[in-house]
Amino acid sequence: MGYVAVKGGTMAIEASINRLTYDRLKEREIIEVNTIIATMRAMVDQVMSESSLYSPFLAALAIKQAEGSMEEAVFIMRSHRSTLPRLYYSNIIESDSMLVERRISASFKDIPGGQILGATTDYTHRLLDFSLAEETRLKNDQWMKQYMEKIKQEVKEDGEISYLPKVVDYLREEGLFGTYELDNTMPTDITKENLSFPASRSARLQTLTRGQTGAVTALGYASLRGYGQVHPTVGEVRVGKLPIYVEHPNEPEQTAEDSYYIGEIKVSEVESFVPVSIKNEQNEEELDFEIGYGICYGQNETKAIAMSILDQCLEHPEASFPTHDEEFVLLHIDSVEATGFISHLKLPHYVTFQSKLGSIREVKKKGGAQ
Repeated sequence: MGYVAVKGGTMAIEASINRLTYDRLKEREIIEVNTIIATMRAMVDQVMSESSLYSPFLAALAIKQAEGSMEEAVFIMRSHRSTLPRLYYSNIIESDSMLVERRISASFKDIPGGQILGATTDYTHRLLDFSLAEETRLKNDQWMKQYMEKIKQEVKEDGEISYLPKVVDYLREEGLFGTYELDNTMPTDITKENLSFPASRSARLQTLTRGQTGAVTALGYASLRGYGQVHPTVGEVRVGKLPIYVEHPNEPEQTAEDSYYIGEIKVSEVESFVPVSIKNEQNEEELDFEIGYGICYGQNETKAIAMSILDQCLEHPEASFPTHDEEFVLLHIDSVEATGFISHLKLPHYVTFQSKLGSIREVKKKGGAQ
């Protein structure tokens, strides 16, 4: 009987997988992986961030395989990531070296280097664009030709590529923000070590940056709205590309100039200024600022801002709000963990349910006998 049950289960599972493939293919349409990379940048960026694997091609392939399900795509990417060897650890990156594509500050109107709006939907009307339903390659090529001619003219007139300093650096020069020595402690790698509490800040930031975008945003919103009332001012949002360097594994005695450039990654980085009350030397309350930090793969500014809020929350665990409880926050924002635990309820629970059902029947019988 056991064999029959297993055999029947195997056949049913195979039929289910075949039906899944049928549902994907039945409309006779094929979406190319490169099309997903080119037209679904936000989705690709989110999948890369939540899976801790920077590869637009693999993220797009996972999206195609998952038929657009973010949770399933992240699950697939993390599974693939676990099969890859760890060949190198990259050098520490100073984000001052970012080649900025977008840079804004909500704290200051005029910042050195200027506000760079870049590519964003922030200033669009959010109305349905029905012309997209009739989009053609010819029209797109004509628009691109006109746009590139304009860009080339602007670059010819300017001709300079500059790296922009951080907004907070100017406040530090005025003595309005504290300066800290670099902490060269080896960061925790949460992909190789189990998350334990209390967690180091490096572990917290890693968990936040690969947390589910919706979950991180929701908890950041909860804190902003009143559960902890952390209401920062965004000092700076940066979107751009960072260069990645690695050291030669067999040459330990080398300088930064000897490192090897292996590519670049696109990130969103946020530094938020959070007002706090502190005691001065006279034991009097005075206003000060702390910095909340957020960074994630690709262009995902909302998540990075929410992350900066939660970073500051978790630096103050004594507050009696769930958004300041690192176990509550860090254990509930992981998309794979959350989806897996919720989805496991679909799996067979025959034995446990029948046991509970039997207990209820016995109680009902005894109640009826009385």
